[in-house]
Amino acid sequence: MQLYTHLTANNITLKNLPFRFEIAMEAYLIENKDILRLDDEQFSDVEIIDTELPLSFGRKNKNTDGRVDILALYSQETIAVVELKLGELNKVHLEQLEDYLDHTSQILGYYRDLNNSQSQYSWIGVLVGSRIDENLAENIKNGLKTRQGFLLAALTIQRFQGEDNQIYVLTNTYFKQNSAKDYSKYEFRGKEYKKNRYVLAVLKTYVEEHPSITFAELKSVFPDKLIYPNKLGVFTTQKEAEEIVARTGRTRHFLKPEELIHLTDQTISVCNQWGTGNIENFAQHARTIISHT
Repeated sequence: MQLYTHLTANNITLKNLPFRFEIAMEAYLIENKDILRLDDEQFSDVEIIDTELPLSFGRKNKNTDGRVDILALYSQETIAVVELKLGELNKVHLEQLEDYLDHTSQILGYYRDLNNSQSQYSWIGVLVGSRIDENLAENIKNGLKTRQGFLLAALTIQRFQGEDNQIYVLTNTYFKQNSAKDYSKYEFRGKEYKKNRYVLAVLKTYVEEHPSITFAELKSVFPDKLIYPNKLGVFTTQKEAEEIVARTGRTRHFLKPEELIHLTDQTISVCNQWGTGNIENFAQHARTIISHT
């Protein structure tokens, strides 16, 4: 018997439209990376670092090489190894993901900027499929970790096509954050911010209070050394930030229209590469030049 799934939303009948190949699911997630968000806080800002990453002897149980489907970064603090499956996620897929997580050093070796960063990244394994075994789902919701002690999450994705040929996607997230990593927030003007968004808020407010400030003058107030050992600087021009994306494929600055800051002579982008290794330098300096209350 052939089973068809139908869903009705706003009087539109939707028909099940599953991904036929993993590479199609991968492409969809790359184009819609926010689907990989796990919460509205520490695992909300998603950056795709790479795809189809080869791992020498990555499959411990099979004594063969492996391949990471998607390598992502959450909020510049947590590296995610993402394993995709077309069907139901189960224990076998978790074991494959754990094999890949045995090779975090090998993964970091591919990326000089991550490997040389002063930030101490944490790791998370993320399983993505169309369905999930009930026992596995329940264990993950209860805080199951990988055998390495890393956080574990799972997402199910179901795709539908409407009568109007529009595509609709239904996702479910299984995740319980129970990490001891430092996810401290910084308070500024009555609000709490994650590390990198705290920097953005401070610079935006400072410029609002000094509307005639130039690029050079702002550099003297927030010198590049505050983000040491990172060499990107606290901020740069929008043009340079966009060129970095084109050159490296990585987004190192806040570039959404509402995140850009307009000076008298330049439009600037604030660096988003802030972690435990450099945020305190900035915070101590910021408290001396702008009121935080």
